[in-house]
Amino acid sequence: PPLCCALCLFVRPLSPSQFRGMEPTYRGLGRCSCAFWLAVSFDIFGLLVLLIGVFADMFFYDFLIYAGAIIIFLSLVWWVFWYTGNIEVPPEELEDDVGLLKKERGIAGAVRRLSSRLSNSVRNSLRRNGGPPRGVARRAGTGLSTTHM
Repeated sequence: PPLCCALCLFVRPLSPSQFRGMEPTYRGLGRCSCAFWLAVSFDIFGLLVLLIGVFADMFFYDFLIYAGAIIIFLSLVWWVFWYTGNIEVPPEELEDDVGLLKKERGIAGAVRRLSSRLSNSVRNSLRRNGGPPRGVARRAGTGLSTTHM
């Protein structure tokens, strides 16, 4: 499930079909309806507080106006969660991200194989020789190296 649906797991636990690997069908609000309803409730509450600050005759009206605007602004977090939780990416576009590279043919495949072989040979030679050549110092705690001139 998408990241934002971690919020929905508290309200609506996984069904047995999701444990078996079957993708449930989503209607209406999409996958993360909890984030949607939180966003709507923040918008309504923020607008209510803001309008009370504008139209009510209170000595702290400015506080209510600012608080309402901030609450409406914070609702953007829930809108972003809802939107990103409903983005569907086809598996073909995810292949590079999750390491499911398909066999490429032609020039692109040859360049990828050559690049992979070169990087593996450099990596293996550095492992055999005990590290980078002289003049290149490793930064402590990272895999990054810097060249001193």
